[in-house]
Amino acid sequence: MATTETATPLPARPAAGSTGRISLIAATAAIGGFLFGFDTAVINGAVSPVQGHFQARALQLGLAVSSALIGSAVGAVVAGRLADRIGRVRTMWIAAILFLVQSFGVGLALTLVDFSAWRFIGGVAVGAASVLAPAYIAEVAPARLRGRLGSLQQLAIVIGIFVALLVDFGVAFAAGGGSRPWLLGLPAWRWMFISEAVPSLIYLGGTLRLPESPRYLVAVRRLEEARQVLVDVVGRANVAAKIAEIEKTLSSERRPRLADLRGRVGLLPVVWIGIGLSVFQQFVGINVIFYYSSVLWQAVGFTERQSLLITVITSVTNVLTTFIAIATVDRIGRKPLLLVGSGGMIATLGAMAFLFGTAPLDAAGQPVLHGLPGLAALLAANLYVVFFGLSWGPVVWVLLGEMFPNRIRAAGLAVAAAAQWLANWAVSTSFPSLKNAGLGQAYGLYALMAVLSFLFVAWFVHETRGRELETMTESMRDRPPVEALGS
Repeated sequence: MATTETATPLPARPAAGSTGRISLIAATAAIGGFLFGFDTAVINGAVSPVQGHFQARALQLGLAVSSALIGSAVGAVVAGRLADRIGRVRTMWIAAILFLVQSFGVGLALTLVDFSAWRFIGGVAVGAASVLAPAYIAEVAPARLRGRLGSLQQLAIVIGIFVALLVDFGVAFAAGGGSRPWLLGLPAWRWMFISEAVPSLIYLGGTLRLPESPRYLVAVRRLEEARQVLVDVVGRANVAAKIAEIEKTLSSERRPRLADLRGRVGLLPVVWIGIGLSVFQQFVGINVIFYYSSVLWQAVGFTERQSLLITVITSVTNVLTTFIAIATVDRIGRKPLLLVGSGGMIATLGAMAFLFGTAPLDAAGQPVLHGLPGLAALLAANLYVVFFGLSWGPVVWVLLGEMFPNRIRAAGLAVAAAAQWLANWAVSTSFPSLKNAGLGQAYGLYALMAVLSFLFVAWFVHETRGRELETMTESMRDRPPVEALGS
């Protein structure tokens, strides 16, 4: 629907755009990533108390924990279409409200069924945020800053993970254990979930002040508003040319549809590549560390308090290595970082598979790692997080936000994010059973996935560093496969 343009003069902004203003906008949008990470990790300290409170079996526990991931897949698909219909910012408002409501729903759940249902609703919000933040940041940021600003999504995620694990540790410490009563007589694990209400309110307040994506505004012919936003991004001198460039690549006749993703082999090549990146990001097993690490370290002989503290340290490692990605993604490029990350994960996951696979077993059939093997396992686990944190964690989100052509960006990102959440669900649901079968086998499987991720990137992924969004193609590869290996 077209709007009437006025002759209102543009505000006085720097000719090249305000880096500070752009960074603030991107950081506010990335708060959704913080909630994404918080919701992902808050379950860690609550897994054992939840299982004990509801008397859940391994499969029931896995389904309850991963119900949020099914919701996330739904949220990712719905958010993409909703963002094209009502705008990126308004869809963020909806996600923020869902975050807020589910924090109380999960924290006050009476049965495992309604616990899972509220987790599903929270997952819808998480899935929406996983699509909205990278898409919005990519559409607001200029090419010279897009990699660094796109990495803010992952930085917010890992900070959210860290804060959630710190909250888990603090609440469990204050109460004397995750199952012990705390404030108002509620068990500590319930407060772990209710605490999510605080960042939810911050996210809601922040999104109320965000400008709409200029590419969305151009698509719906709200050109004067688009000009006002673009002044902050590219500066006064380049606004007219940028709007003309956006108009050239957007189809304003109809809204994007999932049908636009169809290609000769079911989907367009770029969509398959996005799905592959999303799936491998999860199949290397990273969320096992953040969902189950406290249970994992307890299984090999650490106390509950020690396990939670180890998990907090691991999350700090994850935060610090994300800064490495932010500093290098626009200098080194996306593809080299992914290859380095895959190589490091192959080595560290292989070491963990060996250590857990050869460890002696206790009476319950669980591996026991004391002394040097225990320290080696801790070192390997943290180095694994280092390699993931400087590569596959942030870089996949950067690529997903920028690799799709304008006309299919929201739909393509929605499909790729949904695939990521389904892969996450498969890994998280299967891990309790894999743990019972043998941790060595579980980490061996994740090491194999790391090998396949290296081959996938080397063969299929094309570098996008420094390219404007309007130049992205629907193949993601504009050179033959052999040449792409060296890109």
